[in-house]
Amino acid sequence: MLIRSGDLVEVRTGNARGTRAKVLSVLPAKEPSGAVRLVVEGVNRVYRHVRRSQKNPQGGRLSKELPINASNVLLVCTACGKPARLGARATTEGGKVRFCKKCGADLGALRRAKAVRAKSGG
Repeated sequence: MLIRSGDLVEVRTGNARGTRAKVLSVLPAKEPSGAVRLVVEGVNRVYRHVRRSQKNPQGGRLSKELPINASNVLLVCTACGKPARLGARATTEGGKVRFCKKCGADLGALRRAKAVRAKSGG
C-alpha cells in the first residue's frame, strides 16, 4: 500500500467528495478481495450511542470516523498540490521511493537501501 497514515488525501466518491483530509490509520486487508481501508479525518462520521458506565459516566452519543475503501481516495501531491496516483520506483542505492505520476516528484521512501554484500574472490 502506497498511502500511509499522516498523508493528505482527497476523497473522490461518496458524500464527502472533494474533501481533503489527513489519513489517521491504514487498516490491512481482511477479506480475500484484498481491499485496504483507511480511516480519514472527518470522513464517514457516525454516532455511537453509549450507555452510562464508570468509563463513560455521562453516556450519550460519541462521534467517530469509520474506515473507507482506499480506492475512493487519491493522495494530494506535496509538490504540485493536485490529487494524483502514486507509483513506486527503485533508487540507484537499491531502495524504493513513492512518486507522483503527474509531476514525477518523490514523495518519500518506501524501503531503505539494502546493504550490499561483499563478494568473496574465491
